[in-house]
Amino acid sequence: MNAAENTGADLRSAPTFIDLVIPERVKESLGEQLAGLGDPAQDMDRAMALCHQIFATLPIDLLQGILDFGRHADTPGVARVGNLPVERGLPDTPDDGGPCRTKSTYLSEGVLLGLSGMLGEPVGFTTEKNGQLIHDVIPVADGATTQTNRSSTVFLNFHNDIVYDEAGSYNASNPDFLVLNCLRADHEGVAGTYYADARDVCQALDASSLKLLTEPLFRLNAPGGYARLVGKSETLSAPVPIISGPEWCPEITSSANGVHALSPEAEAALRRLQSACREVAHEVFLRPGQALLINNRKGLHARSEFEPRYDGRDRWLQRTYIRRNHWSIRDRVVSRTRRLLRHGGQGGRRADSGWVAPVCGRDHRRN
Repeated sequence: MNAAENTGADLRSAPTFIDLVIPERVKESLGEQLAGLGDPAQDMDRAMALCHQIFATLPIDLLQGILDFGRHADTPGVARVGNLPVERGLPDTPDDGGPCRTKSTYLSEGVLLGLSGMLGEPVGFTTEKNGQLIHDVIPVADGATTQTNRSSTVFLNFHNDIVYDEAGSYNASNPDFLVLNCLRADHEGVAGTYYADARDVCQALDASSLKLLTEPLFRLNAPGGYARLVGKSETLSAPVPIISGPEWCPEITSSANGVHALSPEAEAALRRLQSACREVAHEVFLRPGQALLINNRKGLHARSEFEPRYDGRDRWLQRTYIRRNHWSIRDRVVSRTRRLLRHGGQGGRRADSGWVAPVCGRDHRRN
């Protein structure tokens, strides 16, 4: 067996989910240090440096676990970090999708940025949450049945967070990671977050469906934020595969706002993909003091339906988008900013120009 085969075997047997727990004494120290953090939006680079300094005091094994999560192909696609410090005196959950204008402290933002900084660099997009770097993920009445983060009463389909690109490839500028920090759970505690790793999905699929999903037979619909901005219900990508890359480490791409299959057979494979995701997905019920680190390329995530009350105590998460490196999308940077990117851009190569390698294999093992 050569080196590449050894690497593939290692990755196919690697776990796709991991739990990381902050020791109690460390939690207390983090909370004390983060309590004095000012509004990070006033100087995001300094806030990131301060949070990085604080989180660098984690026990070495835990610190390495989070750093490795963001660095290596053989690490899990999703990690739950538990026993994080929790903000006291949390105000009412906003009913407009945020941001909250009555928070008196920024501890939750510090937790979010501290975890994010170990994975890469937060990035904002003009089409998502008005370009904010910290997103409030909250149920909103007029978005309850949409396939967006504003929804609640529908199942939010398995997807990754994609970015519209004029070049036709909707994965060229995607976040590499998401971090979700829970400030408040839903009333009944039934809102589940799901993550289906591409390695597990490929094993669950039949050979025919898998082959179709690795061919450029699908067009992704642009995200809901872009659709609202331009007033169009559909803006489709060039034909792309859903699954690509080496068989031992596949990448998977799917949009929550809709995927158009280009043949009846491809449509059937798309339905089978959603079923396979449900079969293999890890399920997490986030509670205050817990955060999810999500690899946005190794897998797809989803959320179950739940009933909001719009009473100030609804589910409230904070989220960041993270890129390992901003260099390849530098053409999108908004003037006089460092982390805010416009929605257009010609960065990346077109999806039909050979950037994919549709060769996902059949010999994955479930973990």
